[in-house]
Parts: sequence; C-alpha cells; structure tokens
Amino acid sequence: MLTRIFIFLFAGYFFFLGSVFAANFDKNGEATAVSSPSSSLDTLSDDDFDAAFDDDFSTSPAAPKKMISDPLQPLNRGIFWFNDKLYFYFLKPVAKGYRFVLPRPARASIRNVFVNLMTPIRAGNSLLQLNFRGFGTEIYRFVINTTFGIGGLFDPARSVAGVEKTVEDFGQTLGYYGVGHGFYLVLPVIGPSSLRDVSGNFVDSFAYPLRYTDLHSLEFAGIVLFDVETRLSLDRDTYEGIVHDAIDPYLFIRSAYAQRRLAQVGADSHNIDFFQMPIFDSDLLNPFEWFGLNL
Repeated sequence: MLTRIFIFLFAGYFFFLGSVFAANFDKNGEATAVSSPSSSLDTLSDDDFDAAFDDDFSTSPAAPKKMISDPLQPLNRGIFWFNDKLYFYFLKPVAKGYRFVLPRPARASIRNVFVNLMTPIRAGNSLLQLNFRGFGTEIYRFVINTTFGIGGLFDPARSVAGVEKTVEDFGQTLGYYGVGHGFYLVLPVIGPSSLRDVSGNFVDSFAYPLRYTDLHSLEFAGIVLFDVETRLSLDRDTYEGIVHDAIDPYLFIRSAYAQRRLAQVGADSHNIDFFQMPIFDSDLLNPFEWFGLNL
C-alpha cells in the first residue's frame, strides 16, 4: 500500500512541474522570463501580495478577485521547504548532468513521446467538457504524431501543420462543472495543488497508458523520473528565477498557481460545430502535401 501511495505521489510530480514551468514556456519550448510583483518588504502581507498579483493579471480594473484559500499555510510552507531542497539538491543537479549526456533535440524528442502518451488525458477531458474542438485536435495530433512523427518522437502536427496541443485535465473538468478549489495544498514531491486538483490528478492517472503495462512499481517510477528530468533539462532555470526575484516564493507560486488554474477553467473554448474546425482543412489533413509530393 505504501509503495502504491509513493508511486502515485511520484507520478504526480509532472503536474507540479506543469504548474511552475508550463505557463513560462513559449511555442519553441523555451522558458520565458519570470517576473515577480514588487512591494515594501516591511509592510507586505498575504492579502497585499494577492491583491498586487491580481492587479498584474486582471483584464480590467473591475476584474473580480478570485484567489485560493490557504488554511493550512504553516503545514504547506513546511512541505514547500522540503520540495525546494529536493529540487536544488537532487532534481536540478541531475537534470544539468543530463544536458551533457544528450543534446537538446534528442531530449526534446523524448519529451514529445511522453506528451503524446498523455493524449488520452487531454482528449478525454476535452470530451467531458463538451469541448469538441479540443477533442478533435488531440485525436488529430495523436494520429499524425504517432505515424509521421515516428511514435511521437517528433511533432509535425505543430511544427508543420501548426496544430497546438490542448491543456486539459480532470481538475479543469471539475471546475468546468462548478467545483471549486476547496483549499490550497502543497504536497510532498508533487508540489502546488488543491483539494479539487489532487482528486483530478488521481482520476487522470487511470487514463495514462503506462499504468496498464507490465512494468513493476520501481520501473514505472523510473520512467516517471526520466520524464521529470527530461522536462527539467529543457528548462532555463525558471524556478531559480522565482526564488531569486520574489520576496516570498511561496506566496508567488501560490498566487501564480491559482491564477493559472482560474484562467484554464474559465476559458470558453467550446466549438460544437466540429466540421468547421481548421484541422479539417485539406492542407492539414493531407501530410503528403507537407512535402510537396502531390499524391
């Protein structure tokens, strides 16, 4: 039982990385600069920080304030400290050594394989949210990248056809149907989350194809760690920038997490007219035209 709990926590670590890094990557996989709100060190409080962060991300002066409650902050801060040390003393040093073993294009291809394997999670949640455009996009990307992308090593759906992957998970699906965060949680290894998103991550784990292989627990954990280190090796020290620039990294990450999840859940991406989507353009559906074969 303890082994299964450990594997679940370990497998969920990529959601921590997604929370911290995914919002800071551009389309080429490069990390963008991270900025932190400024305030007086002597007078800054949690409420002051959240209000300042809200102002930075608001689309209008009248934007509603929707942050996440944090009744377990003392406990969360302790776990945050543990995760911080784990990152600096183990995960990132290994990732830096990994950079010398494989060139960036090879590591990017490995990461593409893992992204392709997670298609059932994104496609399934798109369908649950009645986001037929997102569902069609994920099916299209999976077929093209698995075939012409040689098992997902390459991403011609994006690089050639310009079709980007969606960002969907069961936590967003719960939010789509009105389920709130509950309260903020920082979990060992996994990192920032909430009561709703922890439940969502558990459900998503059943849609991960590797769960149904004959891999032993340690082998599965090794593959998950490999994915984590691959993603970290492609990162340009985003977390280091947060720690260096933010007055209180804990508050910054908590606010960034809440804002990011609010944006993802609140996005209106419905498109029931399935056959009007750009992916049904003949140039995109016919990969032979990408290479001028005209078959």
